[in-house]
Amino acid sequence: MADKFYLPPIDEYLPQNGNRGYRISRYELELVYKLASNRLSGRASITAVTTAVQPRYALDLSQALGVSKVFVNGAKAAKYTHQGGKLTVTPAQKIPVGGVLSIVVQYAGTPLPVRGPWGEVGWEELTEGALVASQPNGAASWFPCDDHPSSKASYRISITTDSPYYAVANGTLVRRQTKASQTTWVYDQTEPMSSYLATIQIGPYHKYRVGSVHEDVPMHAILPSRLRANFDHDFARQPEMMTEFRNRFGPYPFGAYTVVVTDDDLEIPIEAQGISIFGANHCDGRRGAERLVAHELAHQWFGNSLTVQQWRDIWLHEGFACYAEWIWSQAGGGPSADQLARAARQNLSRAPQDIVVGDPGPALMFDDRVYKRGALTLHSLRLTLGDTGFFALLRDWTSRYRHSTVTAEEFADLAGHYSAVSLRPLWDRWLYERPLPELPAVGAAG
Repeated sequence: MADKFYLPPIDEYLPQNGNRGYRISRYELELVYKLASNRLSGRASITAVTTAVQPRYALDLSQALGVSKVFVNGAKAAKYTHQGGKLTVTPAQKIPVGGVLSIVVQYAGTPLPVRGPWGEVGWEELTEGALVASQPNGAASWFPCDDHPSSKASYRISITTDSPYYAVANGTLVRRQTKASQTTWVYDQTEPMSSYLATIQIGPYHKYRVGSVHEDVPMHAILPSRLRANFDHDFARQPEMMTEFRNRFGPYPFGAYTVVVTDDDLEIPIEAQGISIFGANHCDGRRGAERLVAHELAHQWFGNSLTVQQWRDIWLHEGFACYAEWIWSQAGGGPSADQLARAARQNLSRAPQDIVVGDPGPALMFDDRVYKRGALTLHSLRLTLGDTGFFALLRDWTSRYRHSTVTAEEFADLAGHYSAVSLRPLWDRWLYERPLPELPAVGAAG
């Protein structure tokens, strides 16, 4: 009998994440962070609309953070439980479908990364400061949320921390106020954002303008002053990348773009909405990370504006960002996209042929073969459609689904409008079969 009450997970790759019964439209976070003790206290105001009548509603929130009070729809303190990474709240009265669900959570604790199959994700201490790297399910390490990419909302993030330090969050800095030894930074992110793309970066940073003040898209760097000279060399071609990608992918989807460079080394760069985070090791004065600079910039279109509904389609993020590296290489005077694609295919041919890129499973969702073979899927599509059709498709894709969530099926359907022949064999070979296909010949488009 219990089976009839069973609901499948919102995403099989993250069965514990995501919640039913409501749709969040707005988060307002008021946070205070003390660096010396790594203590975070917060007040999260969450505005949602109900999609089902339920006796209670759940949010994702790490057990490392203790909840002190919860209010629902302005009523007196509501009943709640906080177990297994779920904060479950019970309204005093049932809320009809389409009704307002307003939840205020007061909480505090020592934020810790969330442990999972991909290591530790979420809030991390730095030698001097903190960073947030939440992909795929680390947002719950620092605020109560519906922690799934299909759940997008606008954000207002206020972070109060020790005055010598610079604090960065998503969106536009709308207020900065210093009182005694603490400074409050308030950011407003108006474009819808998935929880894993929300970020806070705190460190001994200074802010610099990148490129000309006449650039259509303002670009900034926030980094330790000791790294400024290296940054100016290593990231010098970022304005050219922005121009190339806007031509290829359509308008940049946000109001500005910021690169943060931490004082610590990082294993890999981190993607956030409107922001990319690099380690000091990526700023070495030798321009050794330019491929990654292009990759992270491309994620603003593919991953941040267009975000997957289900993690199985992660190639729509990483395949596109990897392919953007090849596009930039050619535009920047390096090897052509076709040369890099054929070299990548040669390398993949030596790797095990045991991955289904269109549904790699949670253990392999960040496997490099998903990135490279996803990019090869796009190159094969480009050779099939020709440059004019291919880049028209990409601009249509980013325009049609701007600031929303997407599926591989939607991309395949849209691509079909740009092809005189069925693309189903191409998708099957590259995304849903294990053996590595051959690339079409150059000039194959007909």
